[in-house]
Amino acid sequence: MIGYLEGTLRQLQTDRALVVAGGVGYLVFIPLSTYYKLEGSSSASLQIFTHVREDALALYGFATVDEKFAFEKLISISGIGPRLAQVILSGIEPAELAEAIIRGDTRRLSSIPGVGKKTSERICLELRDKLVLSERPVETPVIRKSTIHDDVQSALVNLGYKPATADTVITAARKELGEDAEFSVLLRAALRHLTK
Repeated sequence: MIGYLEGTLRQLQTDRALVVAGGVGYLVFIPLSTYYKLEGSSSASLQIFTHVREDALALYGFATVDEKFAFEKLISISGIGPRLAQVILSGIEPAELAEAIIRGDTRRLSSIPGVGKKTSERICLELRDKLVLSERPVETPVIRKSTIHDDVQSALVNLGYKPATADTVITAARKELGEDAEFSVLLRAALRHLTK
């Protein structure tokens, strides 16, 4: 089992990274929170969860211990697999997730694509006393400028939103933040609009 991976960051997308270590390229699925921390970097150090099935082996990577811990707690719930847990952590930071669970805020959880009312209720019920995080502060990375609108739209579509909806909230977020807004700032603002 792989529990930790450190190497050269060869490719990075909003939901996956290709990390080369010892001459081998490892495809690692990541949540957006980890993507933010890797963007602009040439190397990666990831906490790894190895998911093994009869027909597949997949690696899920996390920039912090808290992200991995939250992921493991989420997939311990019946009906939540690794991909849905990845989507959940892309829509909410671990500390906010823990807070929402403590408050029983099913509305916040069900605003995440793929998480219905029953799933959000089950998360709150089953993890109420189990998701205790260390809440380490994390520096916000500097994001490269590119076709930011397209990148943000792609990220939102990967999270399950329709392209037209994504375009609308990105435009609204740009009006708030200005045309020079960086990727992570714009994406967070767009997600806020979607969860209002």
